[in-house]
Amino acid sequence: MKNLVYIFILIGCAVFAQEKQKPQDEKHIYQGNQELQENNFVNAEAEYRYAISENPTNSVSKYNLGNAYFKNKKTDEALVRYQQAQKVAETKPGKHKAFHNIGNSFMQQKKYDNAIEAYKNALRNNPKDNESRYNLALAKKMKEQQDKENEKNKDKNKDKDSKNKKDNKDKKDDKNKNDKDSDKKDDKGKEDEKKDKDDKGDKDKKDKEEDNKGKEDEKKDKQKDKNQDKSDNKKEEKPKPKKGQLSPQQVQSLLEAMNNQEKKLQEKMNAKKTKGVPVKNEKDW
Repeated sequence: MKNLVYIFILIGCAVFAQEKQKPQDEKHIYQGNQELQENNFVNAEAEYRYAISENPTNSVSKYNLGNAYFKNKKTDEALVRYQQAQKVAETKPGKHKAFHNIGNSFMQQKKYDNAIEAYKNALRNNPKDNESRYNLALAKKMKEQQDKENEKNKDKNKDKDSKNKKDNKDKKDDKNKNDKDSDKKDDKGKEDEKKDKDDKGDKDKKDKEEDNKGKEDEKKDKQKDKNQDKSDNKKEEKPKPKKGQLSPQQVQSLLEAMNNQEKKLQEKMNAKKTKGVPVKNEKDW
């Protein structure tokens, strides 16, 4: 690429006398060329810009500004200026030089298809230029190498993609297997947990039933004791006399008193009978 840079710089110097220029353009372009040869890029750029502002249709100032950018490795800016130069160039030599350096810029960017087309346009404007022909052959060779490299990388990427797909598939299969194993463990764990819960539920239910039965039995026992207590209390309790009636005790006492009185009366009557009855004498035979 250093040879290409040397070529387009010489072309830049040669273009100066081939395009029609105004005195003011000529001054700035000349001064810019001097600054560029002394590697004063900032000053050279300023002078070329002054020339462009004075005469926008002059291709030389744009072309030489492109050379300044290219020399300072500002390829994108250089390409823009070369393209502007070829659009306003009025002569075939001017267009040839612009297209030639457009090709050089694309070569720097490794855009070999664009470079090939640019060199072809340069040769259309100057078929005898060996430098453009050499650069065209070089661009085609670089394009061929690039295509081979791209194809190689494509195959490499394809193999890599296949390997990645296989690895991803293996990882996915392993993940699915692990997930299935995990699911089985989870299912077994859930079943065990459910069984434990069921067993615990059955035990709790049984305990609850036994507890309820115990409480029921205890309740029955309490009720039985209560009923027994009531029965005993009924037996022990003496009937209370109603108002205007004698109690059983009073009736019993009254009966006993009447019996005693009757007994005494009977005894008196018996005594009287005994006293008043005549004694019958028995005969003594």
